[in-house]
Amino acid sequence: MGTGVGATAATEAEVLTGLIERVTFHSAETGFCVLRVKARGERDLVTVVGHAATISAGEWASAWGDWVHDLAHGRQFRARVLRTSEPTSLEGIERYLGSGMIRGIGPVYAKRLVQLFGERVFDVIEAEPQRLREVGGIGPKRMARITSAWADQKVIRSIMVFLHSHGVGTARAVRIFKAYGTESVAVMKENPYRLARDIRGIGFKTADMIAEKLGIERIAMIRVRAGISYALTEAMSQGHCGLPAEELTALAGTLLEVPHPLIIEAITQEVAEGTVIATEVGGAPCLFLAGLYHAERSIAERLRALQSAPLPWPAIDADKALPWIEARTGMALAPSQAEALRLALRSKVLVVTGGPGVGKTTLVNAILKVLGAKGVRMLLCAPTGRAAKRMSEATGLEARTIHRLLETDPKTGGFRKTEDSPLDGDLLVVDESSMIDVPLMQALLRALPDEAGLLIVGDIDQLPSVGPGQVLADLIGSGAVPVVRLTEVFRQAAESRIIAAAHRINRGRMPDLNWAEKGSDFYFVPAETPEQAAERLQVLVGSRIPKSFGLDPIRDIQVLCPMNRGGVGARALNGLLQAALNPDGGPRVERFGWTFAPGDKVMQVENDHEREVFNGDIGFVERVDPEDGELVARFDGREVVYPFGELDALQPAYAVTIHKSQGSEYPAVVIPVLTQHYAMLQRNLLYTGVTRGKRLVVLVGQVKAVGLAVRNASGRKRWSRLGEWLAQGSS
Repeated sequence: MGTGVGATAATEAEVLTGLIERVTFHSAETGFCVLRVKARGERDLVTVVGHAATISAGEWASAWGDWVHDLAHGRQFRARVLRTSEPTSLEGIERYLGSGMIRGIGPVYAKRLVQLFGERVFDVIEAEPQRLREVGGIGPKRMARITSAWADQKVIRSIMVFLHSHGVGTARAVRIFKAYGTESVAVMKENPYRLARDIRGIGFKTADMIAEKLGIERIAMIRVRAGISYALTEAMSQGHCGLPAEELTALAGTLLEVPHPLIIEAITQEVAEGTVIATEVGGAPCLFLAGLYHAERSIAERLRALQSAPLPWPAIDADKALPWIEARTGMALAPSQAEALRLALRSKVLVVTGGPGVGKTTLVNAILKVLGAKGVRMLLCAPTGRAAKRMSEATGLEARTIHRLLETDPKTGGFRKTEDSPLDGDLLVVDESSMIDVPLMQALLRALPDEAGLLIVGDIDQLPSVGPGQVLADLIGSGAVPVVRLTEVFRQAAESRIIAAAHRINRGRMPDLNWAEKGSDFYFVPAETPEQAAERLQVLVGSRIPKSFGLDPIRDIQVLCPMNRGGVGARALNGLLQAALNPDGGPRVERFGWTFAPGDKVMQVENDHEREVFNGDIGFVERVDPEDGELVARFDGREVVYPFGELDALQPAYAVTIHKSQGSEYPAVVIPVLTQHYAMLQRNLLYTGVTRGKRLVVLVGQVKAVGLAVRNASGRKRWSRLGEWLAQGSS
């Protein structure tokens, strides 16, 4: 059954054995766990800390280690080696089955099963599953679910035994099993480096450790080539589409610790096989992952094809359209907007960019009204659900997420809408385009027929996309497509201190941090230390803002952090705010280092095409069902079900990073800004955070830290070739 992790126990280590009463904490990332154990020879429950891949209440634990006195938590047994096995006592079996580990069995069914079958319950599940029907409430559906979950657990356990014997101490078995099924061990033996490529959370170092245990030599070409791909994939997670050859070889050298000629040979083989492409960016020799190289080239080609086809609407007389639109909306367009409307009516592809309060929405609405009156069929989309919803509210037309518009195919992870089954419309309008990375823009343009028009709207000064590339910046910088830059802040918007602060930050000037009058929409609350900031932030979110502005602390107020780590990072603040705002959430589930309860605000942290929830989507936990081992969350009015074993796709969202907030808008935003965040304090980060707030923005922290962010306009250069493809033509 189970097995343990860690070095061989030292002979002088103490031994502790007992029944695991409760798993207080377990991190799937590291395997670290905190257990409450009914140990032999101990009167009270004992706290045991150690590492285990999978662990459950009811299992029998054998631990080798030492007793320590922890200042914060008191007496603990710190296990160097922790092994677990199936429980044998009826009490242990019932607790184990009821822990939510086996989908379909919760505490109630665990009790019934043990009452009926006693110690033979495991044999019954495995060899005579039809007998489960003898238990009241277990029908064919639940029986199938239990037997399938039990079989999965067995495979997972056997994979864990294999991983443990090869020195891996993490709980990534479930992911490996989901990726490869019963072939898991065979895949790992054949090419362990596939794990780093295919499975989120397993890096090159883990795969490398397995490979070493399997006898793959450090200088083996399979290893060196895997290191090259891994270094480029890591660069992609930093927003790059490729890397200068010199930088890549240096990175690979550090990672692999092999002679330089071997790295050159591996790169040569990767290029010969076409997985890596050698090219130049700004005259510098670079290496790109083939997929991203072709995607950037494809974007440039598709934009040229769109621009060279005729307009999908007949010529429109702007001199007549302008007074008509002003009469219809009761608004006089500013000269810059009127000029932009003229350009839009004669452009096949157009980019509209500008900050908050400059009238982007007014201009887009004017364009849509004029074209709508001419019978032009319009498709509206944005990268996130929230941005699409806001687009719908602003235009009165249906807007969808890009994924929904392109119709995600859960089987392939790709899209159903392509050049073979294109989008059906005359004009595609894309909002929040600063968020769109290279692969998504390629997919969008592939599905857009040549005869359609394209209107791209976004704020060039916001953070670039989380994914690879800088599509909006490259489009604007290339000069290959017409661009409208709106800069004039309109009077009504200029009265907002949020908008004034955003524009000052964007120009590299300090926002006004003096105490504002009551009724203002922008405040600065000083806090000199992370502890003080966390304390003040909790009071602001929990009571001051809700009382002063009539806002719901969970649904309307969003804490946005420059980074995840640290005392005022998203992770720490989530724990603090969850405890303060949702203390009585009902039945809870603890998984992957987080606790979830009904009422919690949660965020999806990876794209899930099957459930149709995507990275950055925010929802609310509706219910937690220990019997079925499921959590149900509501995203935009739709219920989404998560088995407990898949809750690593969610995390609490009382506090999220500014990067994760892109494309979203919230009634109120609270941003901690401290020098502790030094590495992340950049102008576009603070600007993006401030522009997320609709009615209220509060900065909490140090004036010095705000100054650091405002002055730091550097932003890392992203290695991308799209700008050159657009400017030169893909020769």
